[in-house]
Amino acid sequence: MSKGFLISIEGPDGAGKTTVLQQMLPALEALGREIVTTREPGGVSIAEAIRSIILNPENTEMDDKTELLLFVAARRQHLMEKILPPLERGALVIIDRFIDSSIAYQGFGRGLDVDDINWLNAYATDGLKPDLTLYFDIDVEEGLARIACNASRDVDRLDMEKIDMHQRVRQGYLSILEKESDRVVRIDASQDLATVTAQALAMIEEKLKV
Repeated sequence: MSKGFLISIEGPDGAGKTTVLQQMLPALEALGREIVTTREPGGVSIAEAIRSIILNPENTEMDDKTELLLFVAARRQHLMEKILPPLERGALVIIDRFIDSSIAYQGFGRGLDVDDINWLNAYATDGLKPDLTLYFDIDVEEGLARIACNASRDVDRLDMEKIDMHQRVRQGYLSILEKESDRVVRIDASQDLATVTAQALAMIEEKLKV
């Protein structure tokens, strides 16, 4: 069992989770322990190369199972290089997307078998799950509107999916929340940034018993 603490942050596109993580960092660093932040897919060179393939808007011919397997391959490499070593040192590791994204996007969104995805996730991570998952929830239309208004954000292949795909993804996250409420906590991401950040920090500190 790892000595560190693993947090994943999840949510539909446009929920603002990445921005919230950036806002939380100063307070987290003040806790006095090593903090490692990373993202999926990516975080290490091999996984970043896979990310560029997955998200390239020109790859319109990508098969759904190919997409899933690429995510899982990136996850394994990322785990071995970027997640496990700091956990073993006792660090607080925060991942922007992890195993739940595959269930929400490829399971509910693409319609692939969720049991198969759970098996692949467990195989890729050797059964590792986050100690805490912060789920940033937002109405799909509001999230997509945020993306459209954000000139600094590149629109990727998944952003370009039809709205019904994004609706299914959100339902996937809500299903995970219902089934794993001991691990996953919901934050209303439609609130202002300061409120969302404060709530996320409070949940982390409570879990860490700071």
